Amino acid sequence: MKKIAILLCFVNAISNQSFGQATIENDSIVKDTLKNTRFNYKQLIIPSILVGYGVVGIESDQLKGFNSQIRDEVTEDIDRKITIDDFSQWAPAASVFALDAFGVESKNSLRDRSVILATSYMIMSGTVLGLKSITKIERPDGSSRNSFPSGHTATAFAGAEFLWQEYKDKSIWYGIAGYAVATGTGLFRIYNNRHWLTDVVAGAGIGILSTKIAYWINPYVTQKLFGKEKKNSTSLIAPTYDGRQFGVSFIKTF
Repeated sequence: MKKIAILLCFVNAISNQSFGQATIENDSIVKDTLKNTRFNYKQLIIPSILVGYGVVGIESDQLKGFNSQIRDEVTEDIDRKITIDDFSQWAPAASVFALDAFGVESKNSLRDRSVILATSYMIMSGTVLGLKSITKIERPDGSSRNSFPSGHTATAFAGAEFLWQEYKDKSIWYGIAGYAVATGTGLFRIYNNRHWLTDVVAGAGIGILSTKIAYWINPYVTQKLFGKEKKNSTSLIAPTYDGRQFGVSFIKTF
């Protein structure tokens, strides 16, 4: 599995305001930016293993057999489906905005959080849809051939990593709670006979990687989008995907 190396470069221009005020503001921007640009290849190990497991499972007879065993157990012992996963996939990401609204300050501003989450969802959605169209794996219930990877799980884990990044300096329990919900979402996808284990594991890895990449490239994205705009008013269009349907969210900050 190839190692990924990302080099980010961020340049601040001197504003036309007074030199003293501009220096203070730029120093603050640099400090905030550095929080999001620290790249460490070790952060890629776990999500890469998860994605690798799912990819190997596409051709591995042993992993396919394990998938089938789990599916047989699910269909034999469980008759009733629970659709909570359609909602729980959004819970970790929504929690970030809810916590901040209730006074638990997050690491980044509303604008930056919105940009990071939108970037993560775009990366995640593009990856998931691309793999679904290429692999054409049949779902456990036989309903379609777009099983790999799990979009619900990818969405949930992208949100869980988002929650972790924003609140890990406050308490690790925020991140643990987010990852617990994301894990539950993946398990419910198996429980509802909608995905194989390999689909869910790969989806988890893709979701985590998407958010990590979004944080690493956020300074560049933010500079391109808002570098010449007023900081007190921004707008953003964010695509969403729940595994079956596309959507578009419009975000306006003041």
